[in-house]
Amino acid sequence: MEQVVNETVVQVEHNPKECRGQLMPVRDALDILSGKWKIPIIIALTFGNYRFKELHRQIGITPKMLSKELRELEMHQLVKRTVYDTTPVSVVYELTPYAATLKDVIASLRQWGAQHRQRVMGKQPVEA
Repeated sequence: MEQVVNETVVQVEHNPKECRGQLMPVRDALDILSGKWKIPIIIALTFGNYRFKELHRQIGITPKMLSKELRELEMHQLVKRTVYDTTPVSVVYELTPYAATLKDVIASLRQWGAQHRQRVMGKQPVEA
């Protein structure tokens, strides 16, 4: 197989084991962060802790879907849920320290998304 690197054709060896080794971690990450709502929830929580209804209003997600996504993010140790013994009961969601490991990933996605938006809107030259 050939690959073009800096306008030079380089012969690349076909290696299925290495390919799977590269794909597995990406699949794991996508399994955790996939869907329409997980990354917006994480981004919203970077601005501070939210109660359930505040988060629901901030993101514009249905309560049922928000509950499901928060449970999954909590299961993956990205979100912490704290229940306060008040009347009525208050539940506050916050990012865990482990969620901070996604900072560069989200920043890269934001940057790529901005560049892609400019490109498809015709404001950036198309590269070959």
